[in-house]
Amino acid sequence: MEIKINAIHFEATEKLNDFINKKVEKLAKHNELVNTAEIVLKVVKPETAMNKEASVKLTVPRSEDLFASKVADTFEEAIDNCMDALKRQLEKGRRDR
Repeated sequence: MEIKINAIHFEATEKLNDFINKKVEKLAKHNELVNTAEIVLKVVKPETAMNKEASVKLTVPRSEDLFASKVADTFEEAIDNCMDALKRQLEKGRRDR
């Protein structure tokens, strides 16, 4: 699976990249149809709480792309929230088939 991480107007740390890769790979294990994950990270309003936004788009062949976007105090928390939302979307898609 291909994972693309795009940090807008800042440089993501290696630790953050590793965290994201682990989370996405874990999610993809539950659904082997996922072949691409695009992650966009950005700071919404500098100097305020709840200013880290993470957006995740999963490409699933022969299906609609899945998308989640969350804002939190940290990028890790925003990614966790996105993964929870995407997991529910993947489960719903499986039930609908």
